[in-house]
Amino acid sequence: MEITLDSPAGAPQPLSPYYSQVARVRQADGSALLFLSGQIAEGATLAEQSRGVFEAIDALLRAHGAGLANVVNIRTYLTDIDGLAEYGAVRQEFLTGTPPTSMTFEVSRLFRPEAQIEIEVVAAVPAQRGGPGTAA
Repeated sequence: MEITLDSPAGAPQPLSPYYSQVARVRQADGSALLFLSGQIAEGATLAEQSRGVFEAIDALLRAHGAGLANVVNIRTYLTDIDGLAEYGAVRQEFLTGTPPTSMTFEVSRLFRPEAQIEIEVVAAVPAQRGGPGTAA
């Protein structure tokens, strides 16, 4: 097992220097688990922020050879649980396959006062063909 922590160039950068955006846990067979830090986004509405968050997550996953189809777990933090349907509609636009395991929480606030939503995910990346040494 090999663990790499990074904030990939070309993907959204962390809002502070105190954390990495992605933890990649590579397995002996070349597969990997990607643990993404919680993501927030700008926007006036919950739907706008949700779209921005999923776009950021997709960019971070793509930087590691994965995509939204590789998401196996999602944790969502909403400042108002009454927005669940609005968030859910956007989520269905981005997560179009079999839904991942999921938890959704209402929280009193997030680390940025304007943030209405924060999402963190875990993605499973299969080994690339050709063996363990060829995985991205």
